[in-house]
Amino acid sequence: MDAPTLSDLLDVLGGSSVRAVASPGGLGVPVGEILLYDAGTPLPHAPGAVLLAVGVRASEASHLLHAAAGARMAAVVVRGADGPLAEAEKAGIALLTVDEDAAWHRVHLLLSSAAGARAGSAPTAAGDLFALADAIAAAVGGATAIEDPRQRILAYSTVPGQAVDEDRRQGILGLQVPDSPENAEQYRALFAADAPLRLPAIDGENLPRLAVAVRAGGETLGSLWVVDDGGLAPDAVDALDQGASTAALVLLRARAAQELARNLGGDLLRRVLDGTADPATAVHRLGLGGSADPVRVAAFVPAGASTAPDVQQTALRLLDLVRLQCEARYGRHACVLVDGVVYALLPAADERGAHRHRQLAQDIVDRAEQALRMPVRAGLGAVVAGIAQAAGSRDDADLVLRCLDAERPVALVDDVQARVTLLRLGELVDGRREFGGGAWARVLAHDAAHGTEYSRTVTAWLEAGCDMAGAAERLAVHPNTCRYRLRQAREQVGLKLDDPDERLVLWLQARLSDAV
Repeated sequence: MDAPTLSDLLDVLGGSSVRAVASPGGLGVPVGEILLYDAGTPLPHAPGAVLLAVGVRASEASHLLHAAAGARMAAVVVRGADGPLAEAEKAGIALLTVDEDAAWHRVHLLLSSAAGARAGSAPTAAGDLFALADAIAAAVGGATAIEDPRQRILAYSTVPGQAVDEDRRQGILGLQVPDSPENAEQYRALFAADAPLRLPAIDGENLPRLAVAVRAGGETLGSLWVVDDGGLAPDAVDALDQGASTAALVLLRARAAQELARNLGGDLLRRVLDGTADPATAVHRLGLGGSADPVRVAAFVPAGASTAPDVQQTALRLLDLVRLQCEARYGRHACVLVDGVVYALLPAADERGAHRHRQLAQDIVDRAEQALRMPVRAGLGAVVAGIAQAAGSRDDADLVLRCLDAERPVALVDDVQARVTLLRLGELVDGRREFGGGAWARVLAHDAAHGTEYSRTVTAWLEAGCDMAGAAERLAVHPNTCRYRLRQAREQVGLKLDDPDERLVLWLQARLSDAV
């Protein structure tokens, strides 16, 4: 595949993390490796490289731009928005910027991963781990498994001729270490040790193990387990210890790649939800079926957090929970947190009467309330014909959230269509002079000035379908009281309650004042 270009990198990153402020040669310039600037070392001749200006103030990067251009690099990245644009144009090299508080190691990770993803040359994390398991097995002399801290098997060796036992077979079949008190005790001992540990067989059907915890910076990332049939290499302990160091790097890189994919997917989904993303690109990168496949947007929001830090922390936990549930149901999935609301893009090609989506939302709300110990609301927008219309479904979901309460924590837009329509009408007429005036405004003004209850009485009468007895029951007064108030409203305020158009406008104004 051809080398990625600056345009490809910026497209993958979504424009939110790294921005191009000068590109005298255009954004079609091919990009190679991502380099960190070292002031103590001359710049290498690196055609197509992107140079991160570590330790160089943006306003003082002119000399670096010319030096990078001389080394035939593609671009220089500076922190802040005050970079030397004129010098970049003069030197003929692209100038990219990142935020002032951006950490250089994170910028390096973003650009390197984006370049690798676009070029298609980066190996998968799973492939790295399986290759590492084979390498460790060959060096140590026994069948090897790589596990995460929750005893899930991430990769295992396939070197021919190495002994295996029943625990190994069962673990590989389920990609999970079999649960037993003996296993639990061995894991406690392993994670308490600071070196490889020899562990006895847990029963007569299994073999001993040589194991080591995989750590980085004091954090336990997982463990390595080697089946010991008595024929391990003489330096097996040292080889396994070195393998743990390599495994730590691979696991950290896998985690970083996963986080990058989620961040980039989140940025792209934000643009899908506000209608600014290219549908074809979004479908491909979000792993969806096709740009014309029907989708529905679901919105989830915690309803109990009060302080700002609590709100943010709770929303992040809710994001993780929604993502986990959606991925369990649909596989790779697109979820994002925007302004305290978690949005999920749900495929709707096989939807039957909205039952599956409603049930998923209810399950998430139930689980979230247990995990977060606070109420959660879920609003689902309409099914739309393709990702290009997802912004409309998102608007629906936002309006549905405003209709929910403790009695109804989950709803589809169809469930609350009348209320949603009123809210939408309220948005359309908000601030319109002709809608804010007229007879209803006069009624409200009269009530405020004279202490009358004409607005309540008119509203109750309209709610009762213009039935006097029904209005009186709503107000808990005698029907003659309602008749008197309505007659006074006609005479003193000039209401024309016999006019169907006036009744309609009065009703809409009264309902919208409650809905908005």
